[in-house]
Amino acid sequence: MKKLLAYPLMLLILVLCSCAPADGTLRDGQYTVKVTLSGGSGRATIASPAEMTIGDGQVTAVIVWSSPYYEYMRLDGMTYDPINSNGNSTFSIPVTLDEEIAVTAETIAMSTPHEIDYTLYFDSSTLRPLDEKFLPIPIMVGSAAILLLIAWAGFLKHKRRRKANRVEEA
Repeated sequence: MKKLLAYPLMLLILVLCSCAPADGTLRDGQYTVKVTLSGGSGRATIASPAEMTIGDGQVTAVIVWSSPYYEYMRLDGMTYDPINSNGNSTFSIPVTLDEEIAVTAETIAMSTPHEIDYTLYFDSSTLRPLDEKFLPIPIMVGSAAILLLIAWAGFLKHKRRRKANRVEEA
């Protein structure tokens, strides 16, 4: 009996482990991720969750400010210009998950342009596929494997009950 239950359980473990990359990297695609902003005067905010793209070994996020007056963002010595011309200032910048990222943004909302230092933090525990209409593959496969395991256990219980009934009849 225990051997019969061990096979589906081993299959379940194998399937679940094979769905995630072995090195812990994320698959290429588009995601949303919660981002927190600190620093500055506390007046400016950014949209969260932010859209994030992973591809070709690069992780970039789209930062949408609560103001249209940001002229550029600077990060690791590189300057990034807005990717839009209307609405609130929007930037596409490289990011690292679960680390504080120091950025400088120039705003022209005051009488003269000012550079303001901020810190961004992208929380990997909030990472979700951008298109949430479909469940991620590991969840779908894992759910199917669990249902298979439950069905297998029910089959074995039924088989054992049938065998017990035959013994009583004899």
